[in-house]
Amino acid sequence: MKRPLVATITAGVLGLSPAALAVELKVIAGGSMMVSLNALTPEFEKATGHKLSTHFDSTPNIIARVTSGTPFDVVVVPVDVLRDDGAKARIAPGPTTDIARVGYGVIVRAGTPKPDISTPDAFKSALLAAPSVAFLPASAAGAYVTKVFERLGIAEEMKAKTRIQTAPAQIAPAVAKGDAELGVFLTNVLIAPGVELVGSFPGDLQQELVFTSAIAADTKEADAARALIDYLKTPAAVAVIKAAGMTPG
Repeated sequence: MKRPLVATITAGVLGLSPAALAVELKVIAGGSMMVSLNALTPEFEKATGHKLSTHFDSTPNIIARVTSGTPFDVVVVPVDVLRDDGAKARIAPGPTTDIARVGYGVIVRAGTPKPDISTPDAFKSALLAAPSVAFLPASAAGAYVTKVFERLGIAEEMKAKTRIQTAPAQIAPAVAKGDAELGVFLTNVLIAPGVELVGSFPGDLQQELVFTSAIAADTKEADAARALIDYLKTPAAVAVIKAAGMTPG
C-alpha cells in the first residue's frame, strides 16, 4: 500500500527509514502528561503512520509496571521513575530528553473565597484552616506535596484533612463538587471547569516536576521511539505543551 505523502515527508524530517513506518509504539507516561499527549497523538499518528498505545499512571505504578517486565518502547515520565534502579535498568543507555516541567499550585471551587498563600506562613495557615484538601499522595507530585507539609510542620494535621484521589484528573472535579475545599497538585492538572487557581506554592516551597523521555533498552522500535521523542520537541508540540499549562523542556 502506498504510504501517505505527509507520513513520508515527516519520516524524512525525523530521520526515519521507510521500514520504520506504521508500527505500534507502546508508551508509558505520567498521568499529568495526559492532556498534552492525548492532544498530540492524532497529529503524530497522522504525520508518521505510527500508532501510539499509551498507558498513563502514577510514579509508583509506573515503576511497578516497568520493573515487572511489562513490554514498552518509550516512556514520558517524572524523572523520579528513572531514579529507581530497577526502572533505570530497563532504559537504553545514554542521556534522556526532558519534555516538560510544571510547578505546584492550589485551587478552590469557583466563586468561593481564595485564601492567602503568598508566604510560607500564610500557606501553612490556609492549609490548617481548610477542612479538607484533595491531592494524589501516591505519585511523584504527591510525594513532594507531602514533603511540603512536613517542611511546614503540619504533616500529622494534614493526614486527617486529605481527600485522597486516585488520578490527577480527579483532583479538580473533587474541589468543584465540594468534596474538598482545596486542591493541591501540579498546576497544569488543576486547570479545569468549576475551579479557580489561588496561586503557586510560595517562595522556596515551589519546585518544578520534570517529565523526561527515554527509549526502552529492549525495544525493537527504537527508530520510531526516537521519532516520537523528536516530535515532542517540535514547535507544534511545544505549543500544545504550553497550552496545557506546562513549560516545555
